[in-house]
Amino acid sequence: MSCSGGKRVSGGKRVSGGERVSGGERVSGGERVSGIRKILKRVYLYQENVVLQTLSNSNFRIHALIALGSNVFSPWGDPTATVLKAISELVGRLGTDAVQSPLYGTPAFPAGAGPDFVNAAIRIPTGLPAQDVLAILHQIEAEAARTRTLRWGQRTLDLDLIALGNQVCPDLPTYTHWHGLAPDLQAQTAPDQLILPHPRVQDRSFVLVPLADVAPDWVHPVLGQSVVQMRDARPADEVRSVVRL
Repeated sequence: MSCSGGKRVSGGKRVSGGERVSGGERVSGGERVSGIRKILKRVYLYQENVVLQTLSNSNFRIHALIALGSNVFSPWGDPTATVLKAISELVGRLGTDAVQSPLYGTPAFPAGAGPDFVNAAIRIPTGLPAQDVLAILHQIEAEAARTRTLRWGQRTLDLDLIALGNQVCPDLPTYTHWHGLAPDLQAQTAPDQLILPHPRVQDRSFVLVPLADVAPDWVHPVLGQSVVQMRDARPADEVRSVVRL
């Protein structure tokens, strides 16, 4: 699966000209061709090295925005302990240069679906593709004994990849379909592939409130709104129900 958008690695140090064979002893046509080939090879190797250095530069990594939630005990303990352990695992597997939100207590969604949740968000720079990030999230969920028997049911741990830079995955038409899904169908069906940005992020204060702590200025690549703008567009009582612990 490929994603559109995202931060591109482009440019790099421009290499022009190269060494010139000039002056001195006259060379034959064959020697001249051989010399040019050597020069071009050196230029190619130099360009390749520049590209590799650029790709390895952490400044070219993009941020994964991840929402966390738990409302029942896991092998790691109660929901608070579970979310804190999950944050530790994310940092250990994706990178240490992370920013995490405080923990929040929020009513279960939908209303009456179970005990209150403990929620949080984390921003982590990564060079991994979206599917690899998702695989790590699923692995951590499995270690917390997460099962998927009931959509929007109680869960030991829920890790949602909300966004990866400004990537739209797998493509805009697929994203648009899931974003525009009717509420009754949302409760019944789930996509069989990763959709980015998460198609429900703009609808959920329990995601937006902690996300505003770690990425307030991230702009939705399709909706054109920042996290703070999406949060402030939610009903005030819904936002107030997300309480810092």
